[in-house]
Amino acid sequence: MSTVGRVIRCKAAVAWESGKPLSIEEVEVAPPQKNEVRIKILFTSLCHTDVYFWDAKGQNPMFPRILGHEAGGIVESVGEGVTDLEPGDHVLPIFTGECKECAHCLSEESNMCNLLRINTDRGEMIHDGKSRFSINGKPIYHFLGTSTFSEYTVVHVGQVAKINPDAPLDKVCVLSCGMSTGFGATVNVAKPKKGQSVAIFGLGAVGLAAAEGARVSGASRIIGVDLNPGRFEQAKKFGVTEFVNPKDHDKPVQEVIAEMTGGGVDRSVECTGSIQAMISAFECVHDGWGVAVLVGVPNKDDAFKTHPVNLLNERTLKGTFFGNYKPRTDIPAVVEKYMNKELELDKFITHSVPFSEINKAFELMLAGEGLRCVIRMDA
Repeated sequence: MSTVGRVIRCKAAVAWESGKPLSIEEVEVAPPQKNEVRIKILFTSLCHTDVYFWDAKGQNPMFPRILGHEAGGIVESVGEGVTDLEPGDHVLPIFTGECKECAHCLSEESNMCNLLRINTDRGEMIHDGKSRFSINGKPIYHFLGTSTFSEYTVVHVGQVAKINPDAPLDKVCVLSCGMSTGFGATVNVAKPKKGQSVAIFGLGAVGLAAAEGARVSGASRIIGVDLNPGRFEQAKKFGVTEFVNPKDHDKPVQEVIAEMTGGGVDRSVECTGSIQAMISAFECVHDGWGVAVLVGVPNKDDAFKTHPVNLLNERTLKGTFFGNYKPRTDIPAVVEKYMNKELELDKFITHSVPFSEINKAFELMLAGEGLRCVIRMDA
């Protein structure tokens, strides 16, 4: 029997309160409304952002909620006004969007859509301010417009990237957030030239994706900076050639890097959210041409402080959001990079668990084990 236009009942992992294990529940998923798409999720991945909002410290708690925003699936049905997607399309839902109509979307220089820019406090759909999820008539909040910890979800069409149907969804699902963010920060924003040196601050999943971008760009030296020496060996797989632990030195790490490289690296990418790491990343690039790119999200009260002469000496400081990728326009081409073996993704995926064991994925991340855990929705 066709499910088009009908409420679908399926399993979802619901966060009922902060820090408590997710509960697998039967939820009702309403049909997509205007400019919306209902997607059958086949694989989803756990990102630090999901854990951060599940823990609900330092932001507005919003429960009950269905988390999840790194995923791959197949379009089940489309709502009114959707013309570029149809049932059966293979897609990646994305936590930010591209309406293709606002000033940002029409600009070649920006990917920060006015309509669909990330909003962590929005728990309903834009069209009517209502949730498409419910349990016994009680609404369940959405998360980042994606809510992929559900066998079916409803997403605004502007947050859906149509991809090559031959791409393995259990691999390319990680391009929905972290891998694209780090990789794009390097190749789209820092733009190292072949033979140049790059420093990567923070060797978590996003930082290693940034290192992968440096490797693909042909960097001659990729210096990994991290407080956890246990990450150094793994980072070699991503092209990192040298390692610096700031705790091993009695001087600022930017001075250490400047001494190592004869004045500073050509490019740096900061992926930690630490304000001190951000300052170090900027001050460690070479004067005259050095470019530093900030990726990590700082605490709300942080302030970036550096002497203005660092800018006057022709160092450049940039920030980036989602690797400067437009979700609908650019992400399909990133998937093709993987298909053409220009980009490696398999090494980012260190664990896989069935949907029934989703809480194990949280345990692995909280324990700092591995990079990405992919969750198999049909298992």
